[in-house]
This record gives sequence, C-alpha cells and structure tokens, in this order.
Amino acid sequence: MTVAADEVASLLSAMVRIESVTPWLIPAGSGEGKMAAFIADWLSGTGAEVEIVEVQPGRPNVLARLRGTGGGPTLCLNAHADTVGYAGWPDRALVPRLDGDRLYGLGAADDKSGCAAGMLVLRSLAASGPRLRGDLLLACVADEEGASIGTEHLVTPAELARLGGIDAAIVIEPQPSEELVTQHQGFGWIDVIAHGVAAHGCVPEQGVDAIVHLAEVITRLHRLDLSSFVPHPSPMNGRTVFHTGTISGGTDYATYPSRAVLGIEIGTQPGEHLSDRVAEIEAIFAEVAAAEPSFRGEVAVRLDREPFQAAGHERLQEILAGAIRGVLGRPPKVTGMNGWTDAALMQAAGIPTLLVGSDGGNYHAPDEWASVGDLVRLCSILERTAAEYLR
Repeated sequence: MTVAADEVASLLSAMVRIESVTPWLIPAGSGEGKMAAFIADWLSGTGAEVEIVEVQPGRPNVLARLRGTGGGPTLCLNAHADTVGYAGWPDRALVPRLDGDRLYGLGAADDKSGCAAGMLVLRSLAASGPRLRGDLLLACVADEEGASIGTEHLVTPAELARLGGIDAAIVIEPQPSEELVTQHQGFGWIDVIAHGVAAHGCVPEQGVDAIVHLAEVITRLHRLDLSSFVPHPSPMNGRTVFHTGTISGGTDYATYPSRAVLGIEIGTQPGEHLSDRVAEIEAIFAEVAAAEPSFRGEVAVRLDREPFQAAGHERLQEILAGAIRGVLGRPPKVTGMNGWTDAALMQAAGIPTLLVGSDGGNYHAPDEWASVGDLVRLCSILERTAAEYLR
C-alpha cells in the first residue's frame, strides 16, 4: 500500500477536529460518540462489517470486520478513540495545524493516528479483494485514557464469543515505527492516608498532626524512588514509574488535621504486582511509626493495572519484524516502555499481543504532534503484516 502523505494528513486533521475527551478524566468531556460515528461513516464504503457497540451510555467501541475467504485466523488492530483534556491550550487543541512533517492537535499522536492507521489499512486490504483467508478486526475503543472500559468490554468472554474469538492483536500507540514493543510496566493509582487526631491548636498535647506524619511518608517515598527505581531500571522498560499526583488534608487553620491524603501513581515491572508496591509503602509506615508511635497509616488502591508481557506471539512477531525490515530497510528495535496501554488487557485475555505505532511528541501536553511520514510508514508495515498473517 502506498498512502499519500496528504491523504493521511487530511484524515488525521478531520479526526483532531472532533472532541473525544474521556469523561472519566474530564467530566465535561464528550466521550467517543462523535468520533465513533465519524469512523463508522468513513469505513461504510469499504465492504467491512461495521458496528458501534455501546460499552456505557455514550461510550462506544467501533468494530469493523473485513472478512476473509474463511479458514484463517482473526487479527485485531486495537487503537483508542478517546483523548485526555486540553485545558492548557483550548484555543488550538482542536484546530489541526500541519508544519512540515508534523501535524499538531489534540490526540494527533495519542491515539487518533492509531485509529487512522487501522482505518487506512482496512480500506486498502478491502480494495485488494478477498484474497486472504483470515479476518481483520479493527477495534477503535473507548476510554484507554481513563479506566479502559472499551478494551475491557472487548475482551470479556461474552464479547469474544460473539466475535468468534481473536487469535492475535496489535495495539497501536504512539511509538517510532522502528520499535516493536513486547512488554511494558503496569501501574497503580494509590491513596496514601495518614490519620491524626483533631484538636484545637492551643492544646497540642491532644492533637496528632496527620499532615506532618504524611510529610514523613513522602520523604521516605522519595528516598525509595532514588534508591531503587532510578538507579536500578528495568533493562527494557526504564525506571519504575513513581510520582505524587494530589494532596489534601485538614479542615481549617485553627485545628490539628485528623486526616491527610497523598495520591500517587506507582509502577510495576513484569513479574511484579501492585501488592509489592503496597508492601513497600507499608514498610515505610512501620519506619514512621517506630519514630512516631502516634502515627497511623492506610493504603487505598484506586486502580490496579498489571504489566504487559507478550506471550504466544512468536509467529506474529516474526511477521511484524519482517514487515518493519521490508519497509524501513532495517530490523526493528525490540523494546519495552514505561507507560501502560490496553496491550496488557488484550494479553491478559490470552490473546498474543504486540505493540507498534508511529512517531509523535508532547503527549498529554500542549501542541501534541504526530509525524505524518512515520504514520505513512506504519500503514505500510501494518498492511504487510496483516496480509501475511491472514494469508
């Protein structure tokens, strides 16, 4: 397939103009409804079987199946149709701008370029005629930037049974096209809670300051980061993610705070579980309590996502690596990443999964951009891979 750069830029620009912010993150976000309608309409003339599946009210997946002649496997291309918010650049986030090779706009890279690649590949294979035995299933899913309700629904036993199963998957996320991702970190969103005792400010013998105690915990969490995560990164996935996100506590100036809460994001490497991180935090609680017997701490896990480690993917990787070599003239860089994607959910459902993408930058930040040229190359890589895998 040879896709013209101007065609790629035109499709991606049209998608950037459609606001599809996940309301899980931003309550005022529109969700994926309008984007789903656009994708379904764009694919309507390809000969694919296209359906919009409501996961939650107003939160759809778009599924497009290009049927083969029969007797072959089903390969799923998975990309997400939602984006994060754009409070830092409201004047231009939904106004696509092409500057040389870079197309700027909200979601241009993460992950409307992934949806666009899947759409273009499906259309091209459809135009080639029914020469493949297997089926190509394009899933443009909801809410990857939130709680991943789209892919969670896709891999439920009932939905997989309805679809006739998925034999392998390629998740498309922003990543240079020369990189082939076989693993990545998991993560947890955790509240670290310090409990104190409320009292009037003039009776310090009665009060226990939860904020002061939480400060001790934060100091030790930072030391854990510097002593373990930073100097001892995973060979493939880099340093284990850790950062503070939110903090709250106390009721007024005149009262000892009885409760203080720190919200953190913390990562897990393949072979680890969030329980490992929780145990490390509880060990910090024990350290603080040894010095301050009045300390009481608590951990509340808000979201737990397991790491991704590809398994059963050998044939797909051989084909995908060959496609990358054929398009780029060099073998892929087999690597990991320190972010999280829906690849973990696909693989956890027993579906051999790999991750590829096209280049971009400023993810989740003003002036997000996607490389049009690399997106063109990704389309060629994915079409070659699908044609060989489904043959």
